[in-house]
Amino acid sequence: MDQFTHVESIIAAMDHPPSASAPDASSLSALRLDVALNLLNQAGWAAPASVDPGSVAWLQAILDGLCDISSRDALTGLSNRRQFEAAIGREVDRVARNGEPALLLVLDIDHFKKVNDTHGHAAGDEVIKAVAASLLDCVRPMDTVARVGGEEFAIILPNCPPAFGQTVAERIRKKVESKAVAIIGGESLHVTVSIGGAFAPQWVRSSAVLWSERADQQLYKAKANGRNQTCLEMPPLTVVSAEEKGLLFAGLTQSESNIPE
Repeated sequence: MDQFTHVESIIAAMDHPPSASAPDASSLSALRLDVALNLLNQAGWAAPASVDPGSVAWLQAILDGLCDISSRDALTGLSNRRQFEAAIGREVDRVARNGEPALLLVLDIDHFKKVNDTHGHAAGDEVIKAVAASLLDCVRPMDTVARVGGEEFAIILPNCPPAFGQTVAERIRKKVESKAVAIIGGESLHVTVSIGGAFAPQWVRSSAVLWSERADQQLYKAKANGRNQTCLEMPPLTVVSAEEKGLLFAGLTQSESNIPE
């Protein structure tokens, strides 16, 4: 049973929405809260000290905790694929509406299978966690960093001008390359990442799938060129003129004879 199934079982067991007063004992037992609480405890969650067990605020804290852990990768604490897909969908819509540039970076840890085969999966986990920490060190609070696969990561950078894209990607690559990863037994490893990136088409109703595919193509190019490098698909210098933006969003406001050729 996955985390969402736990949430659904709790909600389905509620005969009535919670009121301001505390639910009675029979209502609480029908919610199967032991399952939800065990799941939360395994994730390191603890109920706020300011709420009374069994109160509506306590139940809300449990629901909030379940929602949070269902959107996080258990190993790294980063956004998981579910959360990433929701975030990239919102960003595609935002770029289409207001035209602000946005960059998607996709990353793979180079030769990760060799790390697992040589040092074991526990060492591989430490490498993944170290790379995740490096990524978080290089981004802004507004950016979304996600683990989307075993050794695969993705970063959504809203309002990132194309002039800065390569600099951001290289900063991430160099950060990972320079960090020593301590593993069991006192050894340390150095790993590298290959990075591909693409900008969302401004003022265009595109899709998250197409945007991701363009970034993936650049990642494949970085790998084919030798790994430990960045490849970005740069957008045209001028996507749309100010006059065209006005026509797109305000309608035709002047005669054709006055529109610049």
